[in-house]
Amino acid sequence: MSLTSLNQLLHLLADGQFHSGTALGQHLSMTRAAVWKQLKGVEALGVNLHRVRGRGYRISGGLDLLDVEAIQRQLPILDPSFNVQLYMSLPSTNQTLMQHQQQRSIHGDVVLAEVQTSGRGRLGRQWQSPFGQNVALSLGWHFYGGAVALEGLSLVVGLALTHALADMGVKQVQLKWPNDVLVDGKKLAGILLEMRGDATGPCHVVIGIGLNVHLMHDDAIDQPWVSLAQLGYQLSRNDVVAQILLRLNEYLHEFVQHGFGAMRDEWQQYHYYQDQKVQLLLPTKCIEGICRGVNQVGALIIEHSGMIEAYSGGEISLRPIEERQ
Repeated sequence: MSLTSLNQLLHLLADGQFHSGTALGQHLSMTRAAVWKQLKGVEALGVNLHRVRGRGYRISGGLDLLDVEAIQRQLPILDPSFNVQLYMSLPSTNQTLMQHQQQRSIHGDVVLAEVQTSGRGRLGRQWQSPFGQNVALSLGWHFYGGAVALEGLSLVVGLALTHALADMGVKQVQLKWPNDVLVDGKKLAGILLEMRGDATGPCHVVIGIGLNVHLMHDDAIDQPWVSLAQLGYQLSRNDVVAQILLRLNEYLHEFVQHGFGAMRDEWQQYHYYQDQKVQLLLPTKCIEGICRGVNQVGALIIEHSGMIEAYSGGEISLRPIEERQ
């Protein structure tokens, strides 16, 4: 579903005020029947539409809608220049960008969705993104040097997110290896990287980010989570997206030039489990020890049984000892 008259209708209703069917029809140059059909489309997106006879329709509380022009106005001339594409609804922003890569270069392409119906996190987890509540963003980037050159990339993206949030006044953000952004141990944002191309040469990476912005309730999420609104921050999603893109541009260029090793110490300053007792859940065993941060390529360092060992990504989960059952 792309930007259509449905988008125009949503912008009219975004103020949270009542609008009669007649007034909506005049604004949209539509018949009442056509307006009614579009209103059904609004509800199909998961938006709660309030109807009152004699007054019309409204979205209680209004909506903070994404706007490509409002985002682009905040971006200076960048290399590459970001090509921002906005959709009303997508199964997955990552999946959409991966499909685009089959036809052309996606370096600098940004895909946003107001609602993401089948978003994925690490280890196959679902990432909930109801309409107009969060940021579901994917950015395409071209790298050289294959998989080895990408070591530590998810950690760098986490750093970029941390600084973007700090730029907007969000404090006490911490990072969990390899791809979570936390506040007080609760998940605020997640990162999912997907690669396509030569394992030893040029490749495209899709950097997927899900950030909880306005979300207040969601019983379907099966882990501790928090949103910017719950933390007391009332931020425009357009401002949030623009700041994320600015920081991603900065950190990705630094990563290409210097690698993760140049940012390792900075990452560890935000590490939630630094020098804490943890469980490392591997496919065939569970290791308990002290988390000593990460090495120069972003592998997790665990001290246990008198040894210090490094563990890379894959089917690995990290937990505090206190969560043991």
